[in-house]
Amino acid sequence: MKSVQAIPHKIFTAATLQAQLKRWRLQNKKIVFTNGVFDILHEGHIASLSDAAACGNILIVGVNADASVKRLKGESRPVNNENSRALLLASLIMTDAVIIFEDDTPYNLITAIMPDVLVKGGDYTIETIVGAKEVIANGGEVIIAAILEGFSTTAIIERMKK
Repeated sequence: MKSVQAIPHKIFTAATLQAQLKRWRLQNKKIVFTNGVFDILHEGHIASLSDAAACGNILIVGVNADASVKRLKGESRPVNNENSRALLLASLIMTDAVIIFEDDTPYNLITAIMPDVLVKGGDYTIETIVGAKEVIANGGEVIIAAILEGFSTTAIIERMKK
């Protein structure tokens, strides 16, 4: 069983993540990256993160910063702030690293990490996944994971309003 004191240490800055990536790569770990808002963690998120984690040895999760979420989802979002969302993701057993990113897309983060596997869920195509071309050009792979139907943060928020 992992110690709860380790949870905050799974939340990285850009600099600390680069140092950790070097260690993982020296150990020949297969690095997987996925990203999202993860505003209200639900069963669909757990399924997506579990699928992503199964694609390699190390799962890095990029989390949109609060300002980015507001630009993408509207002024009423996020429900939970970036630090809370990062802490919840870091507490999950399948997650090895969490990093908050300020941009509206994870392009800069993906090209800095250059994962072995980039996983995105939903109705994306390889052509519409940010960073896919770069990951593939670097010898990596891009996987579109199935979405667990019936689970969405927007739907949860709408149910709460009723």
